[in-house]
Parts: sequence; structure tokens; C-alpha cells
Amino acid sequence: MTVSVRSLDVLRDGRPVLSSVSLEVPAGSWLAVIGPNGAGKSTLLQTIAGLLPCSGDVAIMDAPVRPLRPRRRARLVAYAPQNPVLPGEMTVFDYTLLGRSPYIPYLGRESVHDRSVAAEVLERLDLTGLAARLLGHLSGGERQRVVLARALAQQTPVLLLDEPTTALDLGHQQQALELLDRLRLADGLTVVTTLHDLSLAGQYADSLLLLSGGRVMAHGPASSVLTSEMVAEHFGAHVDITCGPDGRPQLSLVRP
Repeated sequence: MTVSVRSLDVLRDGRPVLSSVSLEVPAGSWLAVIGPNGAGKSTLLQTIAGLLPCSGDVAIMDAPVRPLRPRRRARLVAYAPQNPVLPGEMTVFDYTLLGRSPYIPYLGRESVHDRSVAAEVLERLDLTGLAARLLGHLSGGERQRVVLARALAQQTPVLLLDEPTTALDLGHQQQALELLDRLRLADGLTVVTTLHDLSLAGQYADSLLLLSGGRVMAHGPASSVLTSEMVAEHFGAHVDITCGPDGRPQLSLVRP
């Protein structure tokens, strides 16, 4: 398994946020973590990335995360937070180049190869024309793609993306997830995202993990996780669920 989590417990400010969480993500697959607000979704991604103390075991590519030096860890997993801080006066190219930091020697400078990788990533994301633009002058959709560009420039086997479609309208959400799926398939990436939109999660991810109250309530294919009973119990929503032509569940709200 590319990502393995066993009996994970996480405290924040002395309060339990995750309890006895276990999961496995096969190489090249896409896991979407879903759950109500405050369920611990973002905390789970941060812990997998090695950014939070925890008890239990987290491994990436069979390497335990906690003992790894930060530079080694950054070559295995790239993490994009939900609301990253983008320096307004930095250019798109220079921000993307930050993804090459794990490969640049201490007190050294980026190599021709590092710059080439950044340029290639921008081309793949259709951002070449924005390479010289300041981050403060980007639209919401452009900012999301630039955050993804920095993560891809790390050239890691695992991508952790916290709400990669946040603040995007429906059309741009679909475009972002289609792009992510194409990149995953082309590069054999293992992707773990949090997604608040259950319909999108069901349409794109290979499997879903439902968190509620910091515990795993369900884990498996979308058809087994996204049931009307589960949605009503954990999200307080009444939905009608039908099976789409591709076998994936499609949700629509219904009045109680």
C-alpha cells in the first residue's frame, strides 16, 4: 500500500480529534475523505503529511512518516492545504519552483533541471502564459491550479489535497477534478483529497472514507458509503440516490 494508517489518534489542544483511524490507499488510486464539518478531515491529511504529532502508525511507501527528515518526507508526499498562504508579490513560476525545495542543496540554488520541471508542470496545467504574473493578481481558479502546480513540482508519488475545489464554481470544480484525474492516471499518482461535495466525491474517487466525530464510519466504494441512511445520519440531509450509467451513485436533495 502506498499510504497506510494504523490505529491513529490525534489530540489538538488536549482534545481528541481523531480516534482509532485506520486506512490503506493502494498505489495509483484516489481516496476521498468526506464527513461533516469538524469531523477531522483536514487533521487526517496533515497527520499523514507528518505535520502533526500523533499516536499510531503512518507510513508512505512502507516508510514510517514520523522518523523521516523533512526533506526526505517532502520527496514522498506533497501536501496542499485548504487555504494556502500565497505571497502576493511572488510570481507563478517562482511559487511553483518552491516545490523543488526538497531537491535543492542547503545554501544552494535551483538547477537547470529544477527550472525545467517547474516549466513543464506549468505547461501541463496550462499556466505557462501566467508564469510571470504575480500571485496577487490571479483569479480563484488560477490560484487553485498554481497550488496544484507547486505540489506536482515536488514529483512525489503521493498527493494530499485538502478541498482542492474550495471557492470554485461548479464548472471550475469539474475542470479541476478532471485535470487531477488525468494527471493521476498519467503519472500513476496516489491521491488523497478531502471533498465536501458528496456528489463530486462519488463521481471521481475510487473509494471514500467517511469520518464523523473523528472516527471512521464507513470506508469503501462510493456505492457502499453514499447511502441515504449514511447521509441522513452523519450530514443531516435527505437525499435521493440513483445509480448513474457508470455505476457510480448520483445524489439529489429531497425535501423531508
